[in-house]
Amino acid sequence: MKIDPKRRALSACLACGWAAAAAPAGAASVNPFEPSTMLQGTTLRLNGSGTRYRLMFKVYDLGLYLPRRATTPEEAIDMAGPKRLAFVALRELPGTDLGVAFIKGLQANNPADLVQRHAVSSARLIDIFSGKSKLVSGDTFAMDFVPGKGTQFLIQGQPQGAPVGDAEFFAMVLRIWLGPQPADRALRDALLAGA
Repeated sequence: MKIDPKRRALSACLACGWAAAAAPAGAASVNPFEPSTMLQGTTLRLNGSGTRYRLMFKVYDLGLYLPRRATTPEEAIDMAGPKRLAFVALRELPGTDLGVAFIKGLQANNPADLVQRHAVSSARLIDIFSGKSKLVSGDTFAMDFVPGKGTQFLIQGQPQGAPVGDAEFFAMVLRIWLGPQPADRALRDALLAGA
């Protein structure tokens, strides 16, 4: 029996759609993150990790490293000590788009006066990603917070200028993923679910 090529293509598309719908939102398919890392002499543990989806497309994997376990957004945001957000791009990401998305997340999850107070540090975030035309699948970037020094942005493990901001600024950054209007609710839950 001969199968119509259009029918075969439609079946394949539907199967892909079902597979994407069945994928656990927010959960990383293969965890690319080490269980622990060192930052300024402090051992940080992978608190949780997951995948950022936009529609049904994977955008990046994200790992949250903290000095000790946190199970709520408040615990993670208010915890003292160094912290790391580590990312692995899963598709081509234009640098400017990424910077703008982060700023929108800052604005959606923080009071306007707080965002205004940290406008210089936020502008630095846009500058860093706008300065790179794009990230491609497999590229890494990170945001490290070290008390007394600020937030260091890294692309492919390389520091991008001097650290900026303070603990309040990094708390704002964390709220992009852990705040009341997170970039992805399933990802927020994965970051707090334990590694």
